[in-house]
Amino acid sequence: MLETMSPQVEPASGVRSRAVRVPKPTAETIRRLKSHLGVLSTTALKYLDQSLPWYRSLEPAERAALGLVAQKGISTFVTWYEEPESTPAWVMNDVFGAAPSELTRSISLQKALALLRTIVEVVESQVPDIAAENEQAQLREAVLRYSREVAFAAADVYARAAETRGAWDSRLEAHVVDAVLHGESQDSLSSRIAAIGWKSQKNIRIMVGATPSSSSVTFVAALRRVAQRYASDSLVGVLGDRAILMLSDTKFEEADLTRFARFFGPGPIVYSPLAATVSQMHTAASAAVAGYGAARAWEQAPVPVDADDLWPERVFNGDPLARTALIERVYQPLVHAGNGLLQTLSSYLALGHSLEGTARELFVHANTVRYRLKRVSEVTGWDPLVARDAFVLHSALVLGRLNEAG
Repeated sequence: MLETMSPQVEPASGVRSRAVRVPKPTAETIRRLKSHLGVLSTTALKYLDQSLPWYRSLEPAERAALGLVAQKGISTFVTWYEEPESTPAWVMNDVFGAAPSELTRSISLQKALALLRTIVEVVESQVPDIAAENEQAQLREAVLRYSREVAFAAADVYARAAETRGAWDSRLEAHVVDAVLHGESQDSLSSRIAAIGWKSQKNIRIMVGATPSSSSVTFVAALRRVAQRYASDSLVGVLGDRAILMLSDTKFEEADLTRFARFFGPGPIVYSPLAATVSQMHTAASAAVAGYGAARAWEQAPVPVDADDLWPERVFNGDPLARTALIERVYQPLVHAGNGLLQTLSSYLALGHSLEGTARELFVHANTVRYRLKRVSEVTGWDPLVARDAFVLHSALVLGRLNEAG
């Protein structure tokens, strides 16, 4: 059954095959084949409708396109059978040339091969009516050889379509990443996101890390596979030495983001605050990118690390978003809280984190200092008794005072 092809031709799959000497059919067999073309085509289409349920459920345009492929396959077989040792490459172009590329999206390769198998069965069933008894075995063998070549061609068509879609999808994703980073309007961004197939456009998380030294194609594919399990939609963009992962409607807590860390290259990995809607994506992405640029200044930073935990480093690196956040979300709440919280925190930090020294400075009991520092933690979310948190609070005090001084 599995004969090989002529040595003069490279088949679509790229594998060179050997020549096979096949007896030429008689003129009478060719004549009868040509006279049966109409019967074979009609029988094949009827058999497709009866034996393949998915074929019946196709849209009329898709059924017409597949019917054309089936008819071309049968008519081209007759042409090829006249010269069975001829190059099969033109046969493949003739069979699939009229099929729209969109068929590869709506019809799987498995279904396409089932269609070819059905057509082969129809032609084989008509062999006794077409060829003399002494030529029937030869005709059946030719049908099998031809069907194999068409099957290889179908696989090649689907492989090329997949490559084209993959390249196109990558370009679309790169455009979306670029649009997010540059802050395109919400309408434009929503349209771009819809174009790459995102169904959910809420609760979006953005991660930035180093592009691994291994193949970027392998890295992107692996990252997408994991993302599919924990988010409704995902998008991966590779921007030189940086890789950006966008997840929508995530199904896990921030701590579980560590499951993605192994896919990035060595170095810091920063994730953004949660963007509730598309309109907040640019701000979230900017925070993640700025955090990635400043993360190396905090050697003890966890991997991955929240971009908001890098506010001081981001400020020192020139990020206005972090500067605004420290003033509005740390300094000003302390000012508005009153009850000596700001003064107590300032003295505590200035006196080397000494509770007793702060108490003496403010003429209050040490327990009062403890209570006020606890209130600082409740108001800001940063605990002055923790060294890293105290650094964040100290940075906020400096920025707040500078802001008040104009």
